[in-house]
Amino acid sequence: QVQLVESGGGLVQAGGSLRLSCAASGLTFSNYAMGWFRLAPGKEREFIAGIGWSGGTTRYADSVKGRFIISRDNAKNTVYLQMNSLKPEDTAVYYCAADRQPMFPLGTTPWDFGSWGQGTQVTVSS
Repeated sequence: QVQLVESGGGLVQAGGSLRLSCAASGLTFSNYAMGWFRLAPGKEREFIAGIGWSGGTTRYADSVKGRFIISRDNAKNTVYLQMNSLKPEDTAVYYCAADRQPMFPLGTTPWDFGSWGQGTQVTVSS
């Protein structure tokens, strides 16, 4: 059974930084593309960043490009999201997700991912 556990969320002032972590278990982590999504009140779930199973491919939403960095440590079965220059509009619940199949190309829609964490709240105050 795949388990994804996010941590690192919290309250931060605009312009600040946070680093989210997602610890994975129950899968051969190094074989799975991983993604971060967020869900804000009244909005649809939004793809934020993804990293391919080999780590050689990364993708970002335009809204976070240049501010957020996704990375992975396969030895620790963990994917990270470094969030810099945070804005109030970044306020949301952030979810980690694992691809549906091992060694699949990185996708950017929720339907590309089959396992989800419980989410961690990020609140950015102005």
